[in-house]
Amino acid sequence: MRSKNKIKLEKGGLFRLMEILREQYEKEIIPALMKKFNYKSVMQVPKLEKIVINVGLGDTKDNPKTLENAINDITIITGQKPIITKAKKAIAAFKIREGINMGCKVTLRQGKMYDFAYRLFNVALPRVRDFRGVSNNSFDGRGNYSMGVKEQLIFPEIEYDKIDKIRGMDIIFVTTAKTDEEAKELLTLLGMPFKN
Repeated sequence: MRSKNKIKLEKGGLFRLMEILREQYEKEIIPALMKKFNYKSVMQVPKLEKIVINVGLGDTKDNPKTLENAINDITIITGQKPIITKAKKAIAAFKIREGINMGCKVTLRQGKMYDFAYRLFNVALPRVRDFRGVSNNSFDGRGNYSMGVKEQLIFPEIEYDKIDKIRGMDIIFVTTAKTDEEAKELLTLLGMPFKN
């Protein structure tokens, strides 16, 4: 006889994934952070606010199809359609005119954010060749963390035969933490594999 958990995962796989990290945050992470930083109220505990994924494309002026392919890749990875980002100002040296399409970005919140974070920490990052953990020095001083991924192939949803080229992306974790120390502790408890 199969366990109830397994049946739930089969019936609503994506829903169950979202709930795993959210339940872990509510039941384990909040009490751990309150104990470590001596918060007086649950409202002081930092939380993950949103995750922004950004793909910059320098070659869209030569090949407009790359933007379409990048949008498809990000949609498959995140389950949400990204918006197109445009150049804010003209740069003659790079032959960039103001207002031309330069990339795409997507902002994940609530369920989709937790789902993406869970898959990134537990499935995608361990697939990176020679992976030894993410850098400890990528905090911005206000509790937000930025990291880069060199190729979209680390996500199992992307099929190698169907991509036109390997492209990287920036992933920004926006938290409500006031300091980098609090943000690092939050991300570590969520499963972010930092270097030792």
